[in-house]
Amino acid sequence: MAHRAPSGRAPAAAPAPSRRLARRVLVLFTLSLSCSYLCYSLLCCCGGPAAPRARCAPTRSAAAAKKLLQKSRPCGRPPPAEPPGSAAPARRPREPPAPPPRSPPGPARPGAKRLPQAIVVGVKKGGTRAVLEFIRVHPDVRALGTEPHFFDRNYDRGLEWYRSLMPRTLDSQITVEKTPSYFVTKEAPRRIFNMSRDTKLIVVVRNPVTRAISDYTQTLSKKPDIPTFEGLSFRNRSLGLVDTSWNAIRIGMYAVHLESWLQYFPLSQIHFVSGEKLITDPAGEMGKVQDFLGIKRVITDKHFYFNKTKGFPCLKKSESSGLPRCLGKSKGRTHVQIDPEVIEQLRDFYRPYNIKFYETVGQDFRWE
Repeated sequence: MAHRAPSGRAPAAAPAPSRRLARRVLVLFTLSLSCSYLCYSLLCCCGGPAAPRARCAPTRSAAAAKKLLQKSRPCGRPPPAEPPGSAAPARRPREPPAPPPRSPPGPARPGAKRLPQAIVVGVKKGGTRAVLEFIRVHPDVRALGTEPHFFDRNYDRGLEWYRSLMPRTLDSQITVEKTPSYFVTKEAPRRIFNMSRDTKLIVVVRNPVTRAISDYTQTLSKKPDIPTFEGLSFRNRSLGLVDTSWNAIRIGMYAVHLESWLQYFPLSQIHFVSGEKLITDPAGEMGKVQDFLGIKRVITDKHFYFNKTKGFPCLKKSESSGLPRCLGKSKGRTHVQIDPEVIEQLRDFYRPYNIKFYETVGQDFRWE
């Protein structure tokens, strides 16, 4: 007869399923805990665009998760202090210093620097400085006060260097410069043409004999030991052979130099100012210059007075100060006395050149 187990006790085989169930619960709990830790790690260490991109070690198993739970520290907390004697942690590189704040820009200067639309190209001792100073009074003209010598001596510096020398002008103003040595420089016409074929050219001419004497007088004031005017003017005075290699003589051969300019520019772009009339009638000559430049006749008789001491007209008011202004001490100086026979020989020499010059430009300057 079979015996029954005492009441209140489970059979001997019953504990096995219970233990399996407990193990499953423990595994599920461990897996759940691992998943929770993984999600927490992702959100804390790697989550959000603002958080630093720190790498968190992936959890591969429940045992590994348990081990990580024991050793890891919450994300975001500072690491524990290093014990004394341990190596110091690497320092973070310092941020570069912020640039100093820029000072506020000053007031903008009006206008822009432009290449000249008009150039006084010659001639030396003809009255070029007077023309430049007189035309600067006009409000529609800005002129460079010094001679840049770009197209004869400084051409290798380039057009941007040349432009940088110019005064600032408004769109309605004309930029002017003057360098009288251009007229006798063979390369100058081509170089100016390459800059702008529309450039207007002003040539101030004067009786070539008077001009040569004035040129010599200026040189003599700087070099008192130079030979006499007669000695420099002739290769053989008795035969009337003039030395055309002397610069003071060569400059006055206007017709010869003009040929080089007419190869590049028409006569309509070249204006000739009479050096003699610039003294006797400055307003009339400057009126023609203003017409040539295409600007209103602003400079008139009221701008000039005649200085008897210098024998030259002066401005009643200058461009900058509004006070009377005469040209420098070198202008209007007394010429060296020359033998009248030498003067007559030079007149004979220049006569054919003068006649050709008159015919070419269509103007009689009455130097005979």
